[in-house]
Amino acid sequence: MGDGPAGDGGAADGRAAPPPPFDPELRAALTAAGAGAWQPVTPEGLAAWQARDAAVRPRPTVEALREGGRFEVAELDARGVRLVSARPAGAGGALPLLYYLHGGGLITGNAWSVLPRLLRELAEPLGLAVVSAEYRLAPAARYPDAVEDCYAGLQWTTAHAERLGVDAGRIVVGGKSAGGGLAAALALLTRDRDGPVPAGQLLLSPMLDDRNDTFSAHQLAGHDTWDRTSNATAWQAALGERRGAPDLPPYAAPARAADLSGLPPAYVEVGSAETFRDEAVAYADALWRAGGEAELHVWPGAFHGFDTFAPGAALSRDAREARIRWLRRILAR
Repeated sequence: MGDGPAGDGGAADGRAAPPPPFDPELRAALTAAGAGAWQPVTPEGLAAWQARDAAVRPRPTVEALREGGRFEVAELDARGVRLVSARPAGAGGALPLLYYLHGGGLITGNAWSVLPRLLRELAEPLGLAVVSAEYRLAPAARYPDAVEDCYAGLQWTTAHAERLGVDAGRIVVGGKSAGGGLAAALALLTRDRDGPVPAGQLLLSPMLDDRNDTFSAHQLAGHDTWDRTSNATAWQAALGERRGAPDLPPYAAPARAADLSGLPPAYVEVGSAETFRDEAVAYADALWRAGGEAELHVWPGAFHGFDTFAPGAALSRDAREARIRWLRRILAR
């Protein structure tokens, strides 16, 4: 199932190995969601999948995001990149900031839909501001458009920190899935361009490797909610003919980076029953080998997007608490 430009190598064993079992609570939530919640995305079905995602995940209005005055929310234009800025209402002073990049495989998602959970689960408990960036999506836009949008938005946000009421010295870049991969790429890009220096990088189930050929990618094919077929479709849409090229820049796929030195502390999270498991673990290991700092969590029995499917499950609650603890430590430095 699926394809990959790299040779099979040791990944052949992944095809033969049974997948790790799903956590019982998570399995029940996935079953309740129905098979349509995790059908693979194919090149032929990409346009229909994008249309369906836009229909089931519409952009909430600014007024809806304010939740009756609970949050302060504003839409901004940063050199042509749309940003949504939000913070708990009445929070004074320069707040630390989470500069967040949404998921969706580089082919779907938007900056607005992720905010309700971010605000309730992270911003309120931590007294944190959030800026969510609306980057261009594939296949209408291809590398380097998305990461350049993210970089332009971060530069603008840092330059306008006082206007936004945030502390430019306490900005964490973060994201989930494709957004986690973009956050990792953004950390590399800011280092190499001497751009704004993030205080940390929050990488949740990050999409890091266009080669799609790890053991876990083969092992979870046909099982994970985002499997090898969907991953190949998304990377092809984002990179076109450059997918799998030996000289692909690390800003396109951070797993390609040969030098991970000088990067901000990282929080890396992934599920044991997830396609991205091995590339996320390898990235944390590469950060350590480069003398960097990384906190790695591999949640047992978790599939891709587990806390979205089952936000009340014990494993989802543990994951949220671990993220909060890490952010609190990083922002206190």
